Amino acid sequence: MADTPDTHPDEASLEAVRKALPDAPGVYQYYNRAGQIIYVGKARSLKKRVNSYFTKGRSLDFKTRALVGQIHRVAYTVTANDMEALLLENNLIKQHQPRYNIELKDGKTYPYICIKNERFPRVFSTRRKVADGSLYFGPYASVATLNAVLRFVRDTYPLRSCNLPLSEKNIQAGKFRPCLEFHMGKCAAPCVGKQTEAAYQADIHEIKQILRGRVGQVVKQLEHEMAQAAENLNFERAHYLKTRIDQVRKHRRRSTVVAETVGDAEVLTLLATGTLAAVNHFKVLGGMLVQSHTYTVRTRNEETAEEVLEAVVAQLLVENEGELCPRIVSNLTLSGSEYTQGIEWLVPEKGPLAKLVELSLQNCQAQLDEKLSISRIRQKENPTQRLLEQAMADLRLTRLPRHIECFDNSHIQGYAPVSSCVVFKDGKPAKRDYRVFQTKTVVGVDDFAAMKEVVHRRYRRLLDESAPLPDLILIDGGKGQLSSALEALTELGLAERIPVVAIAKRLEELYYKDDPVPLYIDKKSPTLRLLQRIRNEAHTTAITYHRQRRSKKTLTTELSAVPGVGPATVRSLLGVLKSVKRIRTATEAELAAIVGPAKARAIRQWVDPNAEVATEGD
Repeated sequence: MADTPDTHPDEASLEAVRKALPDAPGVYQYYNRAGQIIYVGKARSLKKRVNSYFTKGRSLDFKTRALVGQIHRVAYTVTANDMEALLLENNLIKQHQPRYNIELKDGKTYPYICIKNERFPRVFSTRRKVADGSLYFGPYASVATLNAVLRFVRDTYPLRSCNLPLSEKNIQAGKFRPCLEFHMGKCAAPCVGKQTEAAYQADIHEIKQILRGRVGQVVKQLEHEMAQAAENLNFERAHYLKTRIDQVRKHRRRSTVVAETVGDAEVLTLLATGTLAAVNHFKVLGGMLVQSHTYTVRTRNEETAEEVLEAVVAQLLVENEGELCPRIVSNLTLSGSEYTQGIEWLVPEKGPLAKLVELSLQNCQAQLDEKLSISRIRQKENPTQRLLEQAMADLRLTRLPRHIECFDNSHIQGYAPVSSCVVFKDGKPAKRDYRVFQTKTVVGVDDFAAMKEVVHRRYRRLLDESAPLPDLILIDGGKGQLSSALEALTELGLAERIPVVAIAKRLEELYYKDDPVPLYIDKKSPTLRLLQRIRNEAHTTAITYHRQRRSKKTLTTELSAVPGVGPATVRSLLGVLKSVKRIRTATEAELAAIVGPAKARAIRQWVDPNAEVATEGD
């Protein structure tokens, strides 16, 4: 028999890894026994951070205790500095979505303004960030706001909109000619050498400063250039610069929503209800609101508001390449975070900053109202969805149990042992997927061994056929049956991939892996009623199959006494008539059509010795 599944850390191997950890910044990954990444974290000192999880006597919260209990292997990557570690951590979390990391919706579908990394950079909107060295500004929660900014840029600066390969060689070879944009005054035609790369890059530098909110610096620089042009009697150039200054100032007036005395600040506020939270972010530069975005966060493991805020700050650091304003304004206090070192954290009570916080909270509330409204509409329209969401919450699952499989055994003192596997999809029985098993390796009365055998056979076949695996396995029984099922799943490498729950009949308690205390669900809960229905279906299927098999054995034993009737004859009869009852009630003519007149006559006389037997002389 295989060892029982061990989800606790392998002390010897973990101790060796922990001793070898360097005192350097980097990223660490925790793996479970199935080889899945369950947590990704960054640290300034890998040795100190990882060892802190295993320090004896340290008080850990529920989430961390559950995490440590599943760590089977530790891997790590050393980075050159904290910023590289933060970037790597962010990428790994997005790639693997570990169970114990916060699920943060980072606005991948929101638009950005991109300044392309090329010789004469284009400026355009996009919803996809590509790691090619281009600069991205945003995300913008409002497409209208983004379009207004792009209109200002295109009206103020003569930038190219084509995607021609403007290499120096191509331009000198005269491969291109000015387009309509040049004749309309919207492009300075760098494609034919009418604008130098230095002049083009100067415009791009101003655009970057404006998008970063540093409008004041741009205005001062333009005023200085205008004064120099006027002093040199270049009045045409001075007029052009004055027009640009007016456009930039107009853009600033249109964008300013707070007092200029506010200066530069990041505004972060959080509102939460249940497992759903909304975090709004404003970036204010020089008193101008240059960026606004609301994150939706689903907490997975009882994270606190401070942990959620810390995750959002880490996300902002990644998006802004490690650059944040020296001041963060919020409705909550966040102290001791490694991400906010050197940054002033304020919770204002009055003044312009307090009004900003209030405005940000309104955005949070609007986001929550929208998400909850959509959820309520979906639940109202789809009761099955509501049932599955309730079951996911009651059973502490990480995904909806759309596909549930349940196992049960049936026998009489070890005679004719069978097992059943019933399948429910979206809360309804999928009878085509039901399976019944005759146990092959079990001798005598051994429910535990029978459970292990059929679970192993079922999922060995699903793996071989690359068939979909269930979201939840339900076992009819208690701790013993649960342990046996987990042994089979561990041998197949599925113990950490599929949640398993055992339901005991006596008090309808639920048993989980590595949890000695059963879970009791409200007797009126729709979740418990669903589990009972599935369990009863598995029980009925197993008993029905057991009775059929028992009847076949009984009939085979009895018919063996009839002259000329053997196992092959019995199989022929069952193949056509399908049941023992129909064999007993079949007429002699029906039997003769299957096994011939002589055997049919003998079987009818065996079934009813008092019946008159027809002879050839009649």
